Parts: sequence; C-alpha cells; structure tokens
Amino acid sequence: MYTPSDQFFCPYARTDVNAATNMCSQFARILGAKVTESKPNSCSTEISRDSLKVTIMGKPLTTVTKAEFSYQALDSSGRALNVGEIALLQEEVNRFITVLRRNRIDVTAIHNHWLFDTPKLIYVHLQSIEPPLQFARKVAEALSVLRI
Repeated sequence: MYTPSDQFFCPYARTDVNAATNMCSQFARILGAKVTESKPNSCSTEISRDSLKVTIMGKPLTTVTKAEFSYQALDSSGRALNVGEIALLQEEVNRFITVLRRNRIDVTAIHNHWLFDTPKLIYVHLQSIEPPLQFARKVAEALSVLRI
C-alpha cells in the first residue's frame, strides 16, 4: 500500500483546479474584489459600493450596490470572455468609460435601473476577450478614478 509523506496528497487530484483557483484569487486581488464563485475555467467576483447612500422615491435602497466582474470559457491559449457590470454615480461615468475605451474594453451598455433615485445611479456593462488577469489590470485602472 502506498502512503505518501504528504497526508493531503491525492494521486487522482487535478492540478488544473488549483491553478484555476489561484487565477481567480489573483483576478479578485487585482480588482480589489472578493470571489463569489470559482470553477475551472470561470470566476465571479464583486466589489461592494455600500458607501453610496441611495434613496429611491425617498426610501433608502438597502440592497447591495456593487460591481461584478467575471471571466468564463477560459481556453487553452489563456483567453476568456471577461464581463462586468458596475453601478456608478452619474458624474463618474465619463471618467470610468474613458479609461475602459483607452484600454480597448468594450462598453456594451450604459443605463439606469431605477426612477427617482438620489443620487442618480448609472449601470455600465463591459466585456472583452483576453487573458483574465490582463482584463483585471485594465479594469483596476478604470476603478481607480472612482471613490470606492
């Protein structure tokens, strides 16, 4: 009977799972986010924007205001579909998307979710096909113009 010196060793374990988890952790760390889901070839993260005190029709918005960034369909060349959605203050939109566009990240939607919200929130969706850590660095640059 084989007994490895490392009690956690499993000869059937897939090493790529550890690599995927490590990439997801790096992705989140670069963004200043927390991992919400990590699977082989995909990762989801979020950043809270709870500091934004928003009311809708005079009532406090108590659900989490956040940014979500993820990658999925990571291929053998290291490229993935990278997507994101973020709640921005109206005055943050132009600065944020200027950095995204300069970094060749597609801005796919800019819209509101609510009527009669104060301050006015605008939601921006973005996407790219590239290595996830490259995407994360570009988005982190765009996030640096916000007050998060």
